[in-house]
Amino acid sequence: MTGAERQARYRAARTAGARVVRTRRPADRRSRIQRWNDAIAAAVALQAEYAGWLDALPDNQHDSALADALRAIVELDLSELQAVEPPRGFGRD
Repeated sequence: MTGAERQARYRAARTAGARVVRTRRPADRRSRIQRWNDAIAAAVALQAEYAGWLDALPDNQHDSALADALRAIVELDLSELQAVEPPRGFGRD
């Protein structure tokens, strides 16, 4: 929808007396440490998925650009990121 269409819809709803319902995305209440750990876990899980994808490639695609990109992702060393312990924040974490 364009901005003009949204504005027209909003104004039409206001003149008709219809109640406008606005929804908000819930706030992320996780701590920074938890968000860090979740992000690293997601990166490790994705790396494992890409490794499976690389293993499942047909023989004729092992020298393709796709295989090179998958190899680059699989060869990333995420152990350094896993070893990082983020600082705690003023007793809130």
